[in-house]
Amino acid sequence: MTAIKICGVKDSATYDLLAELQVNWVGIVFYPPSPRYIEPSQAALLPDYKADGLQRVGLFVKPTVDDIRRILDYVHLDVLQLYTSMENASVIQTIFGIPVWVAKGVKSRADLPTSCPVTGMVIEAPANQSDSRPGGNGRVFDWQLTKNWQAPRPWLLAGGLTPENVTTAIVEAQALAVDVSSGVERCMGEKDPVLIRSFVENIRKKI
Repeated sequence: MTAIKICGVKDSATYDLLAELQVNWVGIVFYPPSPRYIEPSQAALLPDYKADGLQRVGLFVKPTVDDIRRILDYVHLDVLQLYTSMENASVIQTIFGIPVWVAKGVKSRADLPTSCPVTGMVIEAPANQSDSRPGGNGRVFDWQLTKNWQAPRPWLLAGGLTPENVTTAIVEAQALAVDVSSGVERCMGEKDPVLIRSFVENIRKKI
């Protein structure tokens, strides 16, 4: 079954829905320029459905060890999703003993990692110079790039996924897991329960 991550969740009602739908991961954004950013003190108030299989993924952009430690003082996280180098990600995983995913933007097959020192990767379209964020920009890349890729670690497909295109993306990219944010929003930063339900149901109908 295709694993599913819904990223950029800021409210309890959406958490409840993800638990109901048996989604695998919920993403919490700790990058202040993002419209999906949530204060750590507010994130601490969100429900914890780990016992039901819903794991929390904290998203960070070029974080220091102290940045992550400050968040972990407030919020339990099961995975750290990092926009940083593989080397920094490996150090952080060693220090905290928490699984780490590195986000990687790809334009060509040459951009696909051939090695990875951490638990996993998120593969998406690269950011443009004009973008204010390194990811979560709703941009699709050529899904054929990952076809027959011998990935060194498990990975999630991200970037521009929607309820309408996700099943095609899974087939073309040969993805075993997907990550969505803007594609299930009613407006930037605000999740839409109808779109979330449609996204999840469309994936599972395909299986």
